[in-house]
Amino acid sequence: MATYKKRGYKKPKEKIDNTDELLNEDGYVEGESTTEEIFESLDTTANKAEDFVAKNQKIIYGIIAVIAIGVLGYTLWGKFITDPKQKDARNEMYQAETYFQNALDASGKAKDSLFNLALNGGEGKYGFLEIIENYGGSKAANLSKYYAGTAYLNLGQYDKAIDHLDQFDADQTMLGPIAKGAIGDAFVQLNQLDDALNYYEQAFKMNENEFTTPKYLQKAGVVALSKGDNGKALGYFQRIKDEFSASAEYQKVDVYIGRASVE
Repeated sequence: MATYKKRGYKKPKEKIDNTDELLNEDGYVEGESTTEEIFESLDTTANKAEDFVAKNQKIIYGIIAVIAIGVLGYTLWGKFITDPKQKDARNEMYQAETYFQNALDASGKAKDSLFNLALNGGEGKYGFLEIIENYGGSKAANLSKYYAGTAYLNLGQYDKAIDHLDQFDADQTMLGPIAKGAIGDAFVQLNQLDDALNYYEQAFKMNENEFTTPKYLQKAGVVALSKGDNGKALGYFQRIKDEFSASAEYQKVDVYIGRASVE
């Protein structure tokens, strides 16, 4: 079970969108590197460096949509078509999913408003939180835990994001690594880098593939590097270079390898 420290951490001033940003354009940790200094440096580097998560957000949620349609389509409209509770849960979920998808395309206050509608409901339909509460045990309720956790992550409510994502049961599907990685992202926001590294490691080990494995190897490597564990970081970056030459992460891996090789 994921745990977050309710006391004793210093919450960063602004949301951090990518562990890549712990390093500058040249692959170096900014300054002589306390964790606090690294996070403060993001204000100036964020506008210069590529934001991988933002750039690929629609791809990630496109995968989610395909999986959701496939899994829920089979389980709810096939095997469980005769179960009224399952059918009702899926009907209720449609509006919450619509708010969620619209939030991904929105910005500013509109984005936050749509994520809140996805969580709490609107137009006479349940939000993800009510689906979890009222349809416990259903596939829709389980998937709603993922959606709710991701919505809270976007809203900057990292403790709630961790709670909901950790309850989501994705087994070994593509969503499993993404959920684990999202918990890692939440822990980065809370400056709990040991926990973040643990979840990134779970993410890249859970279901090895060409998309999530190099993504979370890189995130794990950057966090390890920021913690001063260059050997571990080098191992993660080297694996990207050796095994995932077709990935987006491969394009920057030599920079990271160079930084991790500095004693």
